Amino acid sequence: GVFMYNHLQQKVRNAEALAQKYKQQQEALSAQLQVVYEHRSRLERSLQKERGEHKKTKEDFLVYKLEAQEALNKEKQDSMNRYGALSSQHKILKNQHDDVKKQLLDLQLQHNSLKLEHRKALETHSQKYAQLQQEKDNEVSNLQDTVFKLREESKLLRKAHQEVHSQLLNAQ
Repeated sequence: GVFMYNHLQQKVRNAEALAQKYKQQQEALSAQLQVVYEHRSRLERSLQKERGEHKKTKEDFLVYKLEAQEALNKEKQDSMNRYGALSSQHKILKNQHDDVKKQLLDLQLQHNSLKLEHRKALETHSQKYAQLQQEKDNEVSNLQDTVFKLREESKLLRKAHQEVHSQLLNAQ
């Protein structure tokens, strides 16, 4: 029971460490996502500034707009891909967390069941021990009575032997 308890405690500590690790990873990924969004925001500001400066010729403006739009779309696509990956990882981590939670509950139920079995076995052994102790005490008491009776009988036999011996001596 103690071994199982220690084993369960170790599993709980491992699960807590794992949860902390996942939380730190999620915070790091959130920070990275924030950097991506800030980068995107800077790109959009830069695009608007360039539009204002390059309105001189329509062709240059259209070429620039096309290039900037492509870059923005690529960045947006990259961000969406990263977001999708983060979302998938979050789901996986959540499922793992739920599995660990379920395992913990199962282990707690098993621990309680084992505790109950241990308590029952202890009670059974205690009752059996008390019964055996009582039987031993009764047997010791009976043996002491038998020894006492045999000593009394031995005294009587010695006395009778002494008398027979005395009679033989007198007869001789």
